[in-house]
Amino acid sequence: MEDQISDKDIDAGKAAAKKQDGITAAVRKRQQQELELQREHILAARTSSPHRRAALEAALADIEARMAKV
Repeated sequence: MEDQISDKDIDAGKAAAKKQDGITAAVRKRQQQELELQREHILAARTSSPHRRAALEAALADIEARMAKV
């Protein structure tokens, strides 16, 4: 009887861990999509201002670094 309870507990734990892995993967995918959209927005920006261009380049470098971590 105790073996059956233990097996049920183990199966429940495995199911919970699998669900958590799925949630984590979904969060990671959403973060990646957000960063890609931000990157596309920056790449599409056009400016003749050297200060604005420098800010965009810094933002792009930051986003690409964050994308590498995700």
